[in-house]
Amino acid sequence: MTETKKILIITGDAGESFEVLFACHRLREAGYQPVIAAPAVKRMNLVIHDFEPGWDTYIERQGYGVESDLSFDEVDPADYHCLLIPGGRAPEFLRNDRRVINIVKTFYNSNKYIFAICHGVQILVTAGLVSGRKIACYEHVKFEVESCGGIYVTPDEAVQDGRIVTGKTWQSHPAFYQLVFACLEKVKAESPQVVLS
Repeated sequence: MTETKKILIITGDAGESFEVLFACHRLREAGYQPVIAAPAVKRMNLVIHDFEPGWDTYIERQGYGVESDLSFDEVDPADYHCLLIPGGRAPEFLRNDRRVINIVKTFYNSNKYIFAICHGVQILVTAGLVSGRKIACYEHVKFEVESCGGIYVTPDEAVQDGRIVTGKTWQSHPAFYQLVFACLEKVKAESPQVVLS
């Protein structure tokens, strides 16, 4: 038996329902253990962002609820292979939480992969990790990315720049998760398996 391959997911109330649940289900399907960290251990209220005819911007509806596994105070980045940051409105307020920024910087400084999609990129911006990097994100986060020295990638649904992988929206899941799982395969190859007796 090998050690559990844990992936940390950072989200909170108003996280994008489809991005959070898709990440959890897809990671479990591939044999990983997704662990959701939030401001507190509780049932979080996720949202659905979609587009409606006649609206100039996306609309927000109530989505599924999901339980967080631990609070940001309980996160030890050494316990996880990688970090995944879904979008929604949650990153808008989570980027102001010093615990979140410290977690993200610790992953980065430990040379671990960081995956962010849609508005999740706002947390990378606040952590100072976009400067000089190619970044895919929701188009209305472009200004923040470019203002902080990032290179907004227009045609690509997802892009990898070093150990950071970013995607535009939940519609980019196919391209985003191809890159995510290619990175996870590299982690698997780099990490010796622990055999339990």
